[in-house]
Amino acid sequence: MKVENLSTFEAGSLFETDLVIVGGGPAGLTIAREFFGTPVRVLILESGLLDQTPDHAVLAELESVGEPRTEAQRDKRLAFHGASAATWSHEGQPYGVRCRALGGSSHAWAGKSAPFDRIDFAERSWIPNSGWPIERDSLQPYLDRATHIMNLGLKQPEPRFDSERLQSFYWQFARSRLDHLDIMRFGPEFVTFEAENVRVLLNATATRIDLAEDGGSFSEIEISTLDGVRSRVKAKAAVIAASGIENPRLLLASNTVHANGIGNTYDQVGRFLMDHPGARVGRFSPETMAPIVKKFGFYGVKSDGRMDMFMHGLALTPAVQEQEELPNSAIYFMMERSPDDPWDALKRLLRRKSDKPFQDLLSLTSGGGLLVKGAGMKVLASDATPKALKDLIVNTAIRYNPNFVAEEFQNGGVPHKLTGISIDAITEQRPNPDSRVMLSGTTDRLGVPKAKVDWRIGDHDRRGLVRIAQLAQEIFPQAGLPRPELEPWITENRADDSVIIDMAHTLGATRMSDDPRSGVVDKNCQVHGVHGLYIAGGSTFPTSGHANPTLMILSLAIRLADTIKLQLLRP
Repeated sequence: MKVENLSTFEAGSLFETDLVIVGGGPAGLTIAREFFGTPVRVLILESGLLDQTPDHAVLAELESVGEPRTEAQRDKRLAFHGASAATWSHEGQPYGVRCRALGGSSHAWAGKSAPFDRIDFAERSWIPNSGWPIERDSLQPYLDRATHIMNLGLKQPEPRFDSERLQSFYWQFARSRLDHLDIMRFGPEFVTFEAENVRVLLNATATRIDLAEDGGSFSEIEISTLDGVRSRVKAKAAVIAASGIENPRLLLASNTVHANGIGNTYDQVGRFLMDHPGARVGRFSPETMAPIVKKFGFYGVKSDGRMDMFMHGLALTPAVQEQEELPNSAIYFMMERSPDDPWDALKRLLRRKSDKPFQDLLSLTSGGGLLVKGAGMKVLASDATPKALKDLIVNTAIRYNPNFVAEEFQNGGVPHKLTGISIDAITEQRPNPDSRVMLSGTTDRLGVPKAKVDWRIGDHDRRGLVRIAQLAQEIFPQAGLPRPELEPWITENRADDSVIIDMAHTLGATRMSDDPRSGVVDKNCQVHGVHGLYIAGGSTFPTSGHANPTLMILSLAIRLADTIKLQLLRP
């Protein structure tokens, strides 16, 4: 396939294609893959380059008037998101994490993947505005196809914890096919494919969607380089797959035909913004952590001649959700690093950011074994190590010591000194029409209004985090497990003092609905009333569940690709 840069074309160039996809993230690239080898000409518009740059990251800056608000939330976001997103900053993106480069959010994600539960699709009396216009079972064929694309295994581990209120929940990790010690990065893998009918245009930011004069069908897209040089793309159909923030932003900013923006006749674009509120709710000390590591660590499952790795946590059962009118929520367990971890000390010294250099030097000398072990993992990641040997080593390690392998994935191939295990909780949000994406009064360097985000965390969302932590404390001793120490804000009933952050799972702002009065796209993800204009990504989700959304995003993307094929390949 051709990978080109818009800056190499003259101003005012016209690109003609059959299908244009705005956004080269997991959703957009997955849709393009479904057209490999077909007669359909596909053009992918990627705002960034093959890798992230600070200049392109500026285009993702937004204004936040909602959560997160406190200094503690800011610090938690920096610690949680900062290590994984190279060009991200809390100041530029005080809500969410978006990466301007081919591969999109996969440049920063952790690879955690899981399908949504059946209850997530149901209309629930205790969750206003819940219910999807499609059924969970209808998505199973697309989930299976998405599982293959994400290099996941189909076989699930057996439940290892089952009570009336909490049950086993497993996340799987999407492993790179190119780098054995990395998570899948969609961009680098995509450019290895051969597809003569697919073209990628980098440095091509969509600045406006144009419709036919009557506003009833898609016409073309205006695009721009980072330097403001404009061109146009004409196509038979368009998919907007630019992220949970950029999708509604682009619809709202495209107001040449409809004054309130595309798909916004009933003021629905940008509303019902959701994320997965996440917070630390408890911990286990080094003295009590061994049974937890054994029960809720990582598991290797043999499937189709290889080992797949799963992370074991706990989720609320459907029964307790209904009985106590709770949102779907889960907890998972994370290793806590020691303040004198030798690898962290080494990084501080090398970057000349050490506040206590003598103490960091002592940490280095006392942690020599960990440093040697880390160096060995770097050798495994080297291109000089044969691929067949890497496969053998990694699959064997997953089979016999999945906790060790998971640590390498999470920590970038270097081991760390640990002091305990934390309990982190993640919860579904009630869809709230006042939690929303709007347009700011300021514009970016291309003249497009910036996004103005008002993400709201409700009392019901906080209650989900509190209650699942309380249930764990009640149920663990009954199951013969150590009793967790809960955070003071839970034990002292101070939910408003919780340090809750967004998990960068931006969902819901162009939601799917049968009625345009309650959503933006129909059940086929076409914008209500606009033929040939489709939306892909988590912004179409009516509810959020608690699971990391990428697997569901890809499932819906594949389903959408099949829908568009019927339109474009129809005789």
